[in-house]
Amino acid sequence: MIKKPRILCIGIPVRDMTFRVQGLPARGFKVGAEHFEEIAGGNALNAAIAISRLGGLAAFCGPMGDAGETSSRYIFDKAAELGIGMRDIVHMPGLVTPISTVMIDPGGERTIITFRDPELWKVRLPDPDKLLEDCDAILTENRCAAFCTGLCAEAHRRGIPVVVDVDSAMSMREGLLTASSHLIFSSEALQATAGVADDAAALQKLARATSSFLAGTRGAQGTVWLDPNGALRQTPAFPVHTVDTLGAGDVFHGAFVLAITEKQDVQEALRFASAAAAIKCTRFGGAFACPQRPEVEALLRQAASTSA
Repeated sequence: MIKKPRILCIGIPVRDMTFRVQGLPARGFKVGAEHFEEIAGGNALNAAIAISRLGGLAAFCGPMGDAGETSSRYIFDKAAELGIGMRDIVHMPGLVTPISTVMIDPGGERTIITFRDPELWKVRLPDPDKLLEDCDAILTENRCAAFCTGLCAEAHRRGIPVVVDVDSAMSMREGLLTASSHLIFSSEALQATAGVADDAAALQKLARATSSFLAGTRGAQGTVWLDPNGALRQTPAFPVHTVDTLGAGDVFHGAFVLAITEKQDVQEALRFASAAAAIKCTRFGGAFACPQRPEVEALLRQAASTSA
């Protein structure tokens, strides 16, 4: 029996209140929603959901609000239903677990308002030896650098892959640049970090500051990345009818880290991640709409036969 990869996802979970609307309200106006759904979210937790759906073992670590607080209990219960290990969650007494209002328009684009208690960033994670035991890879987000960089550096030192989802600008002196094996930026964060208004040029500039694999995601325009020789490569996105983009990037990151722990090469891993994210975009429900593994493999086979 093949051992499933165990991936530690580090972040701050969020309780999402999602509303489908025909259009965003103007200032001072009200609009009715066509549908409401309450889901557990946040970048790292969404990625953990994807990992679990696609055949891996996901564990989660990071801060949550007070153990008796409503959102904290809700997220903990939802994660348990999906088989996501939550033993290393750090409950912060007296604090509130982040909560978001998410409005999704007819084109699938989402507008999000989130409250995160600033005290959550002061969390102290459990001992690295405990967290890295039987760990095949780490996935985290760059906004958690304040409390996870040391753990990521130790994992990297031990040869454990560390994949960082970068969706906000980083400093060119940020510790995660060298405490990671893979840095996957959104296009906006890539250009803002490098201070260059071009994805290819931004990747080349960042390559002088880190030895990590570098990529930039561009939604429907696919992914640009640098191969081991520093040459620019592109992985196209799968054309789909999009109804909900909430969690799509997180599904991409979860699928990617799972693929590399399965020893898929980078090009295959990016293609696998793109397929998983594409299918998710055709369904409502954030990361809970992540496809199962056979659906992703079927889309990859279909695309291969079409291009043959």
